[in-house]
Amino acid sequence: MQIDELLKLMVDKGATDLHLKVPSPPVLRIDGMLILQEDLPPLTVEDIEFVFEQVTIQEQRDAFVRERELDFAYSVPGLARFRVSALQQRGTVSLAFRLVSIKAPSIDELGLPQICKELILQPNGLIVVTGPSGSGKSTTLAAMISYLNENKMRNIITIEDPIEYLFRDQKCIIHQRELGTDTRSFSTALIHALRHDPDVIVIGEMRDLSTITTAITAAETGHLVLGTLHTIDAAQTVDRLVDVFPAMQQRQIRLQLSQVLQAVLSQRLLSCIAGGRIAAFEIMIVNSVIRSLVRDEKLFEITPCIEMSTGAGMQTMEQAVADLVRRNIVSQEEAVMQINGPIGLQQLLQNGACLLKRE
Repeated sequence: MQIDELLKLMVDKGATDLHLKVPSPPVLRIDGMLILQEDLPPLTVEDIEFVFEQVTIQEQRDAFVRERELDFAYSVPGLARFRVSALQQRGTVSLAFRLVSIKAPSIDELGLPQICKELILQPNGLIVVTGPSGSGKSTTLAAMISYLNENKMRNIITIEDPIEYLFRDQKCIIHQRELGTDTRSFSTALIHALRHDPDVIVIGEMRDLSTITTAITAAETGHLVLGTLHTIDAAQTVDRLVDVFPAMQQRQIRLQLSQVLQAVLSQRLLSCIAGGRIAAFEIMIVNSVIRSLVRDEKLFEITPCIEMSTGAGMQTMEQAVADLVRRNIVSQEEAVMQINGPIGLQQLLQNGACLLKRE
């Protein structure tokens, strides 16, 4: 079985993911749905091992033997790049390929909130993009970096696991470092990035105490720092950033976070009526009121504050989803699955809430 042929099939069918697992036939994810490719034969252990040999080098295979899991990038010239996740299950290898466009999409092509253009031009601070795995966080960051690259002269260092979108220098100098290939850890790479005269640092995932500590310090010392978390909304994001620290440090961290946090963008992918998927965003722009709520540990007041601040460019996830329903992009059934039940949705639709305008 030639993996490049399967990946071409994946691209031709408009799939975002390809799953290979014994003893199933290949499975594609199209518009969020898993579709078994019943016209292809079930995979054997030998098939999977052959594919794994095709897409990896010896160093990666050695790492997989040690760790029993591996994340890396794989390219097919003239076709696309793919983010690959390998893990061992029931004694066999399971592979998942995620399609990544060779060229980073623009903010406008993705239909991202226009506030993303303003945020990426900020001189310093911390911007966090959150959401479940597979919700498009890396793509949102890539679109923001692409916009900055076109508009301002900045020295950008990215730390990724693995590198997904490849950037060419335009107005910016962009250094892309891959975990495992170019550096051993996010935290170590972040420390050394600060010595490389950066203006902007992009962290693929803020996953541990050391990384989060250094990210906050970098934002405090005049850098713009962008990172991702697997949280569902702004309040939970602040909570997660603080809870990583020992209890005795949390009060000080709240103070620091209230000073450096610029925005939290929380996203989810929804199925569209016309096919395909679209991202809905909760947007929290950190103003003086929200800084006080973060500092004083009143996180339960953050969502109501966002809801009442649409004029300042903010919106809750419920407001964002209701807007997509009003514009006949997403069905009410899909919307109800993403927010707190049909009653909340109907209230938003009836109230005609003033939502974030998209240019």
